[in-house]
Amino acid sequence: MCGMSQPPLNRTPASPVPPRPDASMSLLTHVMDHSLDEGYAEASARREAEGTAGLPRTLKAKLGLAAGLVIAAMVVTLGAAEARVAAPVLAKERQELIDRVNRADERADGVERDIERLRNDVADRQRAALKQPGGGQGELVALLSGATEVRGPGIKLEVDDAKGASDGGGGGPRESAGFSDTGRLRDRDMQKIVNGLWQSGAEAVSINGQRLTSLSAIRAAGDAILVDNKPLVPPYEVLAVGDKKKLGTTFQDSADGQYLHVLQESYGIRYTLSPQDEVRLPAASSLTVRTATAAEQQKGAS
Repeated sequence: MCGMSQPPLNRTPASPVPPRPDASMSLLTHVMDHSLDEGYAEASARREAEGTAGLPRTLKAKLGLAAGLVIAAMVVTLGAAEARVAAPVLAKERQELIDRVNRADERADGVERDIERLRNDVADRQRAALKQPGGGQGELVALLSGATEVRGPGIKLEVDDAKGASDGGGGGPRESAGFSDTGRLRDRDMQKIVNGLWQSGAEAVSINGQRLTSLSAIRAAGDAILVDNKPLVPPYEVLAVGDKKKLGTTFQDSADGQYLHVLQESYGIRYTLSPQDEVRLPAASSLTVRTATAAEQQKGAS
């Protein structure tokens, strides 16, 4: 029995099934398909089967819900009414406080004016007492104490902070005194300038119209320079009465004058010094008399 040859089977491999685009996002797909937890879903289905889902259906439940809504509405209404009633009261109290503060400020301003008036009166009486019998000695005492206005030849020294001065850190000739390279003139710098003028032969000195005496204090409050507790604003105008030809040269050659030159070269402090034919220095604003003795009355005087 001869067998018949069968044609060879020509089978082509089946094309692979493309993967789903979201196959790598199975977790997200599961979360989106089952957004509600199974336990919540079962409970919701059970309430629907029992007829307890949604709004209450019994009269008692409906009355209870209505009563709750009414109570909530009453609470909100009462709160709004109380706020509306309290608003004018709070506004009135606030205005009363503002009025009290304004009245207190006015009283404080009046007291300050009285203090300034009394201070000026005391200063005038002190200056007048210094001018009484004593001849030239009384005038000299008044001049040295700063009780009288002074005018005469001298120099004008204008000192200003560096351009764009700001806080910063650094060293230099002021580091040991607790200062930093800020480009600002400090109280210690002004003290050196004034002391240098006195040592160079100045007879009287003022800064921005503030007359300096032997009891004057130059201090600092933050970045401000205080002279006798009065703040000064740059630029600083320092006037000194003395020999206009020698005073400026002597000061520039002194150690304090060289110190000011170093401040200019190293920190940008600006200054100009010029001789003046006449400068006017006011009397000291307030003088403190530490000790005083009555002048002996001359014989024959009434």
